[in-house]
Amino acid sequence: MTATGLALSVSSASAEGPTAVDAVAVNGAATGFATQNGGTTGGAGGATVRATTGTQIHSALCARASSSTPIVIEVEGTINHGNTQKVSGSSCNTAAGVIELKQISNVTLIGVGSGAVFDQLGIHIREASNIIIRNVTVRNVKKSGSPTSNGGDAIGMEADVRNVWVDHTTLEASGGEDDGYDGLFDLKNNTQYVTLSYSILRNSGRGGLVGSSESDLGNGYVTYHHNLYETVDSRTPLLRGGVAHIYNNHYRNLSKSGINSRAGARAKVENSYFEDSHDVLGTFYTDERGSWQVAGNIYDNVTWSSQGSQNYPAGPNPQSNTTVSIPYSYTLDAASCVPAVVALTAGAGKGLKESDGSCSPTDPTDPTDPTDPTDPTDPTDPTDPTDPGEPGNPTGPNLSLSAGADGSSKTGSTSYGNVRDGDTSTYWSPNGSTGTISVKWSGATSVSTLNIREAAGSEGTIGSWRVRNHDTGAVLATGTGAGVIGIPTTTLKKISFEIVSAHGTPRVAEYETYA
Repeated sequence: MTATGLALSVSSASAEGPTAVDAVAVNGAATGFATQNGGTTGGAGGATVRATTGTQIHSALCARASSSTPIVIEVEGTINHGNTQKVSGSSCNTAAGVIELKQISNVTLIGVGSGAVFDQLGIHIREASNIIIRNVTVRNVKKSGSPTSNGGDAIGMEADVRNVWVDHTTLEASGGEDDGYDGLFDLKNNTQYVTLSYSILRNSGRGGLVGSSESDLGNGYVTYHHNLYETVDSRTPLLRGGVAHIYNNHYRNLSKSGINSRAGARAKVENSYFEDSHDVLGTFYTDERGSWQVAGNIYDNVTWSSQGSQNYPAGPNPQSNTTVSIPYSYTLDAASCVPAVVALTAGAGKGLKESDGSCSPTDPTDPTDPTDPTDPTDPTDPTDPTDPGEPGNPTGPNLSLSAGADGSSKTGSTSYGNVRDGDTSTYWSPNGSTGTISVKWSGATSVSTLNIREAAGSEGTIGSWRVRNHDTGAVLATGTGAGVIGIPTTTLKKISFEIVSAHGTPRVAEYETYA
């Protein structure tokens, strides 16, 4: 499959293309080492599209103007091998059977609506930078057996990766290496400035690693905070070289070992809660030792092995043997409340809640929650969608008021001009359930937002639609339902709204356009 056209255009099979939705502030603010080296902003400032298959995710990447064009991809539904194919294009390098974020930058993947589950399908980040992944579940990714994906890693990063923030994710397996699984969160081959926050890692033999071998030491500057590691054999994480900051995590049922600092690695471990676990900190399975700085941790029913060859536990009374300087600001929860606050905030589907630093979860407006009463993308929102003062609604002059209009055949006495007269009591209707209405100007005009307003009594009639640059034929957005539509800022003379399906005869009262 090949993606063609401008920013959001996709291949000719529209069912395979991503669906454009209103742009909302889904990126959040990165924390930890992901804030360094210029920061991590993902797709902020770019187009927002929605995808329900892996192929649509790849199509969105491949339809960008370049491999660095910012994009936010909102994902809903189950992504699996059956709906994830390779897509080709000049702005991507994808593959079947894996979500491939390779040789690209400035991308956000975020689960929305009823949630996003990557089932037996890993996310691979390679030769990439400025990537954000939030509010998704990745489960049961295998390296052996069938089907296989991503070398068995739920999320894997390798080969010159910079600035990745993974937040509010659930990463899980159903066993260890003997069952065909590998790591849940792996960094290797020159991967730096990474943060894993508010996530759950569970039911796996291996939580994750930093560095693939004792000679792969160019990784690091990684932060782990407010995560739950539960029923994991080891590697929470395994650190080979580099620096890690680990705070406010809850570790439960670690059967073999936990934080394994080795081969010169240095870890600062603060205010974390270790429970019902074994050898939660030290250097294990090697004589190439690492070091740690510890403060404020709680060890609840933790057992320790005896020191010996290739086995150097930090306990039973862990003490610091290095000092690690942290270059960013952060606020620590008390270790005693970590199990409670992590239970309320960590993982996908938790409303992107975070700790306020005082052992209580924040309750921010969640732009990914369709039931949030203050969500400007929610069609049931009681706030006024015509009020430019409401969050998420367009601001500035309505460019359509000084434009012309035309379109496909119309019904009865309705008029094209009714969609640009500022009067919601008049409207245009197509001759049937589908049709096209266009707004046009005498000179080139820049447009980034549309607002399609249905006439009173016909709300919800419009089904699926396309927005097209009439000058070039490029599809700028696709979706369902009327309302505010964000598109890549485009300079054109004519922009068309094509109604592809409807539940009756549509009545478009106003076709507003904004710069």
